Amino acid sequence: MASPFEGYEVAASLRPSAQACRFDLDEALSAVVALEAKVPDDALTALSLGTERLGNGTVIGPNGLVLTMAYLITEAEEVTLTRNDGGRIPAHVLGVDSVTGFGLVQALEPLGLPAVPLGDSRELPPGSEVVIAGAGGRAHAVAGMVLARMPFAGYWEYLLEEAIFTGPAHPHWSGAALIGPTGELAGVGSLSLQGQTRHGPQPINMFVPIELLPPILDDLARGKPRDPARPWLGVLAQELGPNVVVVGVSPKGPASRAELRAGDLILAVDGARVSTLSEFYTRLWAQGPAGATIPLRIKRDGDVFDVEIKSKDRAALLRKPKYN
Repeated sequence: MASPFEGYEVAASLRPSAQACRFDLDEALSAVVALEAKVPDDALTALSLGTERLGNGTVIGPNGLVLTMAYLITEAEEVTLTRNDGGRIPAHVLGVDSVTGFGLVQALEPLGLPAVPLGDSRELPPGSEVVIAGAGGRAHAVAGMVLARMPFAGYWEYLLEEAIFTGPAHPHWSGAALIGPTGELAGVGSLSLQGQTRHGPQPINMFVPIELLPPILDDLARGKPRDPARPWLGVLAQELGPNVVVVGVSPKGPASRAELRAGDLILAVDGARVSTLSEFYTRLWAQGPAGATIPLRIKRDGDVFDVEIKSKDRAALLRKPKYN
């Protein structure tokens, strides 16, 4: 069986030095594990996210509680964690949160690993030095820096008021740990993006701030949402100039049933003009909980028309975790 660490090594010049850290670097890195998830072929997310997913998770509790990104474990029927020493431990999914993007799994056997304490990323302004850690120890860690903190809107109906952007980019960012100067977990790796630096375009990483976790942690561990589900349309959208343009729709989503299609411009939600993804999502979610009817104004091939789409709870369409 191939190692889940192989191929994700960091260049030696980018690795952190234990002498430069104010915490036990090796102990913190030992708490980051590789995470492999297997999803059925007929799962809702199989086409978009794949049926075999590989990323990272961080131990945050003494009893094998592991934090990762939701997209790695959504609809997973089988999850395996791999320690830095190669030991493999089965785990099961506890819960996923579509608002933050966090996911939790529980190891089914003792991990024998320390837990990384939760920090607060708001204490890390741009310019702060951090360690970006994937599973595999020092050879899989980057001595990085916070480049920016700003809102982030994803094309899949996702919005963070303040995401963390770091560089240099980590080759295995999914679920990676963002460790602050005192050894606390400051965020979880979500994306690799193209950033503009003084040296030109460079790959950077986006992290979800860890302070979003404590308010939802207990509910997430029980697999229950803290708040009523937001309305979901199943729209994949991007910003194109001053417009929000549909680039795709989820095959089983409300937008597909309403026959929205790639190329449609979303001009307004409930009569209010939207020109950015942030405006679109804010107006969408303001219409009520999942199940609310969403009035949209659409422009297609020069024609403008109104359509009402009955939203859904996306989680209701997903396969539920199977407990061992």
